Amino acid sequence: MSGPTVPEDGTSGTPPTGHGPEDGASGTPHPHHGPEELCAPARLLYTDALQRGGVTAAEADRVPCLTRLGLLRPDPHDPGRRLPVPAAAALTELLAPLTRDIHARVAASAALVEALAPLAPLTGSSDDPAMTVIQGKPAIQAAVAEAGKAARKRILTLHPGSKRPDVMLEQARQSAIEPLRRGVSMRHLYQHSARYNMNLKQYVDRLPQGDLQIRTMEQTAERMFVFDRSAYISISPERDVALCVTHPALVRYLAHVYDVLWAGATPFGEPLRTSSPDAPVTAVQHSIARLLAAGHVDDDIARRMGISVPPARLSRCGAPPAPTRTDPRTTKPR
Repeated sequence: MSGPTVPEDGTSGTPPTGHGPEDGASGTPHPHHGPEELCAPARLLYTDALQRGGVTAAEADRVPCLTRLGLLRPDPHDPGRRLPVPAAAALTELLAPLTRDIHARVAASAALVEALAPLAPLTGSSDDPAMTVIQGKPAIQAAVAEAGKAARKRILTLHPGSKRPDVMLEQARQSAIEPLRRGVSMRHLYQHSARYNMNLKQYVDRLPQGDLQIRTMEQTAERMFVFDRSAYISISPERDVALCVTHPALVRYLAHVYDVLWAGATPFGEPLRTSSPDAPVTAVQHSIARLLAAGHVDDDIARRMGISVPPARLSRCGAPPAPTRTDPRTTKPR
């Protein structure tokens, strides 16, 4: 096979691919790297773009990984100019398809377990203890509590819906105090609708902060707990059957799933963004409208958003919300 044609001026006739050693912003060769990586010339040009308010298209073309990762976008008023995009906004855009894929895979896994778990007693006990079905809420709560006591590095929790009774939150608070005092990193992930639950706010205020972090997101998968060496996933609509996973590879995978969801969530202390800066609707109302437009029915929207059915039905009328409903606290938790 013959090599690339070399013109008389000595330059290569091979066009740049976006991953090869073409010149960077400073004239240095653009290094080889993977599609999800950001090279040093790209970091320098991005910093320069933030300081200058933009860069030329020629500069951006020499460091293609910035455009590929969504950190530069065309200037609508100047075709020869590229504008910087906030890193958080670019990350959210890139994670969106991954999050949808994770939701679909977790839902499919839960459906398979729900279908096949009742057959386990017919085949006797399994020789593989890496995956165990736990029946009954008391047994599940006891198993999760024991795993929390044994945790030394991390506790990750995922909670759908927004209804948190006082008794349940007090039990969770008691279970969380000792791990936090031991220096265990603890993260809670709720749905946006849980922000309007006063019980949850009291739960947060009464905990030693330590390594505790809380975020919320629009939709979540079923309830899940991930510890150092084990994970627990709710697999029934009543949440009275759970799957205990102890296989190291599966536990690592579930922790990775959690990290992806976490990256797209909003810290509990930060306000939720509306659909646009001057929009008279909340993020929750905007999400309901988007799900309606996608063809979801009221009950499905209520389950996904963790709210009661009436707000979803009220949104179906299509009329702008009244001024008294612009406050997100008017959305009733489920």
